[in-house]
Amino acid sequence: MPDEAVPAWAVERVRLVPADPRWRDEARGLASSVEHELGARLAGPVHHIGSTSVPHLAAKPVLDLMAAMSTFDDAPAVAAALAPSGWVLVPLELDARPSRRFLVHVVDEARHAHLHLVLENSDELSLHLAFRDRLRAEPGLRGEYAALKAALAARFPDDRERYTDGKAAFILAAAGPGAER
Repeated sequence: MPDEAVPAWAVERVRLVPADPRWRDEARGLASSVEHELGARLAGPVHHIGSTSVPHLAAKPVLDLMAAMSTFDDAPAVAAALAPSGWVLVPLELDARPSRRFLVHVVDEARHAHLHLVLENSDELSLHLAFRDRLRAEPGLRGEYAALKAALAARFPDDRERYTDGKAAFILAAAGPGAER
């Protein structure tokens, strides 16, 4: 039996664009929709994280959302509830981070958003919120991160995983003291 074709959104190039002030409202609407669809399956609100959540920061034009769950046992039900709205659950064997469940919101065969589901007792959510808040508050740090992202995008335009991995140490260091790790 032939392999299924890989969807275009799964192999998109790393492309940074200037910050778009519409991202904030778009993320709010999407987060509200996810909260409405998932209700009690979530252990708290859906947060806008990542570069699109930081004003004046160039980013891949993909909104990153993160929410906590009490258990990953509900991941199949979550995927089924969100599928009619264009969300696709990335199989665990294809996700480099077993500490989350990862969904991609696909619009016109392109990534529009990511939903990172983490366990409520993990440190991942607090780390990403601390990093986001520092980037919002510190223009110098935001500039350093922008330069790193641009260099990584130029070096790994066809390898999203290496682009992402290249940012990891910076994110951990910049989340600062007091950020859970």
